[in-house]
Amino acid sequence: MRSILQSRGLRFILAANVISMLGSGMNAAAVAWHILRITHSEIALGTFAVLQTLPAILLLPFSGVIIDREDRRRLVMMLDLIRAAIILIVAILAFTDRVVVWELYLMNMLVAAGFWMFWPTISALIQELTPEEEFVHANIFLMAGVQGGWLVAGAIVGFVYNKIGLGGVLLIDVSSYLVSFVCYLAVRKGRHVVPRPAELQADMIAAETALGKFFREMREGWEYLRGRREVVLLGISWALFLSAMMTGVVVTPSLSEKVFQKGAVGYGWLNGGWGVGAFLSAFYASRFIGRFGARRAIAISLGVLALCMISAPTMPLLALAVLLYGLMGSGRGITGIAFGTRLMEDIPKHYMGRVQNTFYAAGTFLQVLQSYLVGAVAEKNLKAGFASIGLVYTLGFATAAWPIRGASAAQVEPAD
Repeated sequence: MRSILQSRGLRFILAANVISMLGSGMNAAAVAWHILRITHSEIALGTFAVLQTLPAILLLPFSGVIIDREDRRRLVMMLDLIRAAIILIVAILAFTDRVVVWELYLMNMLVAAGFWMFWPTISALIQELTPEEEFVHANIFLMAGVQGGWLVAGAIVGFVYNKIGLGGVLLIDVSSYLVSFVCYLAVRKGRHVVPRPAELQADMIAAETALGKFFREMREGWEYLRGRREVVLLGISWALFLSAMMTGVVVTPSLSEKVFQKGAVGYGWLNGGWGVGAFLSAFYASRFIGRFGARRAIAISLGVLALCMISAPTMPLLALAVLLYGLMGSGRGITGIAFGTRLMEDIPKHYMGRVQNTFYAAGTFLQVLQSYLVGAVAEKNLKAGFASIGLVYTLGFATAAWPIRGASAAQVEPAD
C-alpha cells in the first residue's frame, strides 16, 4: 500500500478523482432534484436516467479500442476539458434563469458519454501504473477517492442547493474538472501507449485499412472472453449492478420528498449516507475480499444491496433510511473494489479497455430498459419501484453466486 502513495502518478490520479467526483456528485444530485422539483414526476427522472445512458450504448462498444490504443492520461484530460465546457454553458443559462428541462437532459447525455469513456480509461491507466501485487490496494484507493468526493457532495448538495441554486452547483463542477485536468497533467510527461504482443502487432499490420484494424481489435476483445465463464458471469453481475445503481436516481429524490417530506435536505442526507458507507468500505474491503474471495464478496454485497433497496421505502424514519443507504454504499464500495481487482489480475493490460467496455455497455443497455420501467412503476407505487431495483440486484447476486465447475478464472492462462 505504501508503494502506491510513493508513486507520484498515482497520487495525482487519486487526488484528481476526489476533486472531480466532488463536482460530479453535486451535479448529479442537484440536476435530479431540480428536475423532480419542476416536474414532480418519476417518469421525468426515468427519462433523465435513460437519456444520459443512450450515448454510452453507442460509444462503449467502440471506445474500448481507443482506450487500448491511445495514451490513457491524455484521453482523460481531453474528457475533463470537454465536459467542463458543456457544463459551463448550462451553468450560465441557469444563472440567467433560462435553463429548461431538455437542456439539462442534453447536458447529462453529453457528460455521461464522457463519464462512460472516462471510467474504463482511468481503471486501465491505474492498472498500467500499478505493480501487480498492489491491485487490491490500488482499487481501494481509487474507490476511497471516488466515494470520498461523492460523500462530501452528497452530504452538502441538499443544503447548498437552496442557497446557490443549480447554477452555483454546476459552476463548482466546472471548477472541479479544471483542477482535475491540472492533476492529470502532472501524472507524467510525454505520450505513453501500452505495448502489444508481437503477434497482435503483426495482425494489425496485415489489416488492409484503418477501419479493418479497428474492427479487428474489437473482435480480439470479444474473443478473449471465450471460455472464461467465471469472468463472463462476474461481468454479467457487474452489468446488473450498474443498471440497478444508476437507476437509483429515479426513486431516491421521491423517497425524501414523498415519504419523509424532507425535500432537498432529506435528499442530501440520503446521498450522504450512501457516500459514508462507500467511503468507509475502503477501510475493511481488503480484509473482506481476502476472507471471502472476490467473487463471494461481490455476491454478498449484491445480496445486501437487494435487501436494503427493498426495505428503504418501508422505514418509518429518515434516519433509518439513511442507515440503509449507508449499507448500500458499503455494498457498492466492496463490489467495485472486488470487481476492479479481479479484472486487473485476470486481464492483460492491452485488453483492459475492451473487456471493461463490454461489461459497461451491457450495464448501460440494461439501465435504459430499467429506468423507464422503474419510473412508470414508482409513479404509481414508490415501494414497487424500489422493489424492482432490488430484483435486479438479486439477479446480480445470483450470477455472482452461480457455481463454477472446472478451472477458475485465476487458473486460466491469460490470452495474448
